[in-house]
Amino acid sequence: METAHETSAAVQRLYDTYPFPPEPLLDEPPPGYNWRWNWLAAYNFCTGQKPQRQNIRILDAGCGTGVGTEYLVHLNPQASVVGIDLSAGALSVAKERCQRSGANRVEFHHLSLYDAEQLEGEFDLINCVGVLHHLPDPIRGIQSLAAKLAPGGLIHIFVYAELGRWEIQLMQKAIALLQGNQRGDYTDGVQVGRQIFSALPESNRIVKREKERWSLENQRDANFADMYVHPQEIDYNIETLFELIDASGLEFIGFSNPRTWELEPLLRKKPELIKRAEGLSDRERYRLIELLNPEAVTHYEFFLGRSPLAKANWSSDDTLLSAIPERNPCMDGWPSKCLFNYDYEIIKLSEEEFQFLQACEANSGEQRTVGEILDSVKLELKQVRSLLKQQLIVLNPG
Repeated sequence: METAHETSAAVQRLYDTYPFPPEPLLDEPPPGYNWRWNWLAAYNFCTGQKPQRQNIRILDAGCGTGVGTEYLVHLNPQASVVGIDLSAGALSVAKERCQRSGANRVEFHHLSLYDAEQLEGEFDLINCVGVLHHLPDPIRGIQSLAAKLAPGGLIHIFVYAELGRWEIQLMQKAIALLQGNQRGDYTDGVQVGRQIFSALPESNRIVKREKERWSLENQRDANFADMYVHPQEIDYNIETLFELIDASGLEFIGFSNPRTWELEPLLRKKPELIKRAEGLSDRERYRLIELLNPEAVTHYEFFLGRSPLAKANWSSDDTLLSAIPERNPCMDGWPSKCLFNYDYEIIKLSEEEFQFLQACEANSGEQRTVGEILDSVKLELKQVRSLLKQQLIVLNPG
């Protein structure tokens, strides 16, 4: 059996061979955004209000080739960003990527997550996407990151789920068997895997899952290698996921893809079943959802927080009317009545909603309250609540 050091060395060799993610380098800021990388949008999602400051410290833990790091720099213009990774090859790409696009508020360190304690100070936002499940000891990894999280800070984490990746697990084991003593030769593993897919009939379950879900991204060898010949992977279910979360000592704030975790769309034909589920704990309900809809749960993405993390309550009309609204910066197509929201879903605004958002757009300087804006825009308070629920606006206590 391999030691943890040998496993880490094998992971490092994979990413030195196939730096990941293999996104192209650009001479300009990257297109679009992921709202989870925008401090204002992420903090608003977690607490219901705008953060008090923007000049924060961000850690991209396991930054790879810097795809997320680059976004973190460009989407948070007042923040300082640090990226760490185990692979020197991936880090060299990350440095070039950020240099070419003008993401100059970043420093990189050749470090394992286990050694995050060597970094100076604490961080307000830690991004750890697709990393913990590749560690020999994920609990040690998450505890290492938790120790670097500042009070009132957030960690966004992404790890694999076993149910939605069942076919991937089968292919990983098949490739390993056929590689035999060549296991660890990642270019050979990619070649063997591609030959298997070419040989299997189109009706094969593994082939069908690959074509419907993964084949487009897996045209690139780096993606294929990361998925099918990785030397270390731990896939979770809800029960083992919360063992990991509980070990961090941090607060579970919620999944950052909340629609995946709605029970009603699955059982709406039988309301009596939804009624039965009311007695379940949150974790039991999450487990029920992944059991009933396994193909949809290929991963878990979620926020953890360190107290004190004040959460806003806008249920009172008076409190809402006295709040100062701003437009959520994560919109594509603004200013327009038809645009993409923070989750890249198309939305259409009424004329009144559009006028309200225009007023919110100007509010970074004017600081008008919801009530003051409603004096000149014919929008009902319930419609303001709808904009708030859709995260099209961000509120500051008045």
